[in-house]
Amino acid sequence: MNVLSPSREEPTAGLRPRAPLELTGRRRDDARLLIAWRSSDDLVQTTMAHIDSFLESGDVIVVNTSATRPAALVVDRELVIHLSTELDGGRWVVELRKLCGAGSLPWLDYRPNGPIDLPGGGAIEVLGPYSPAARQGHPVRLWTAQLDLARPLEEHLARFGRPIRYGCEVGDWPLDAYQTVFANGSGSAEMPSAARGFTAELVTRLVSKGVIVAPIELHTGVASQEAGETPYPEHYRVSEATAAAVNAAHASGHRVITVGTTATRAIESVASPNGTVRAGEGWTDLVITPRRGVFAVDGLLTGWHDPEASHLMLVEAVAGLEVLDRSYAAAEAASFAGHEFGDFHLVLP
Repeated sequence: MNVLSPSREEPTAGLRPRAPLELTGRRRDDARLLIAWRSSDDLVQTTMAHIDSFLESGDVIVVNTSATRPAALVVDRELVIHLSTELDGGRWVVELRKLCGAGSLPWLDYRPNGPIDLPGGGAIEVLGPYSPAARQGHPVRLWTAQLDLARPLEEHLARFGRPIRYGCEVGDWPLDAYQTVFANGSGSAEMPSAARGFTAELVTRLVSKGVIVAPIELHTGVASQEAGETPYPEHYRVSEATAAAVNAAHASGHRVITVGTTATRAIESVASPNGTVRAGEGWTDLVITPRRGVFAVDGLLTGWHDPEASHLMLVEAVAGLEVLDRSYAAAEAASFAGHEFGDFHLVLP
């Protein structure tokens, strides 16, 4: 473990991406981990395999169990459609993108022109801009569309879909690379990637130590870092057991640490200003900002986000701006990897 000297330099451009570690002969918990505390200037560099050294018996980690769908449908040599969020009556929130390499770029000047035939049968028709995400004076990125498939959704995606990938210089990784050890039931357009550094062995060590693993479910929509919009409504579920575990941890003086922005959004959607949480299920449109702050979350494990990503508002709400600046400067100086297969950042009280 390395103790890093604090720096007050501002974070610059995003951190470099990389391939999934397990596809290069290493383990997922070999990913690097930078730990920061709100109560001090200390920064510690270690790996995810040693995160158990910084958690205590009675602490709760909240994890998202939503599994990742192969939610990108390649239409032809030019167009790929990202299925983001299922609405009602066969309608979806979708993003249309231009293929490039193994990935894609946003198609911000797209003009709807009738139904689009899909490989494998069925069609999709773009109906109009998706209003919660539309911003006046900006190109339309997210649309409402009517999806009509020739077979059940999950069967169609398993045969004709692929994982969502951004940018042109990306790898053609299998769907398994986009699943976390907690994945249980399909529903997310993109991987809840903050949990990707956990392995079954690491979870076993945590549970043996007395750390409580509390599941929530939040089906993530598309993030698409190019635009930087605030999150739009997503479906979530927080069980009675998870609510009780969070409340018991606070009552006994232990910490509640969310794994990722999705778990944070779910827990804070059912949190009261006094820090207690209740069970709940439905759609959340909560946007967590530094001004709003967090009520029930004491710490956060997350990845490294691009400067324009709206996720940084949530991270700042938990960490504070000084900790955020210090951590990003240290991570860039130490060549941490960003994006979905990157390294990790743990913020503790």
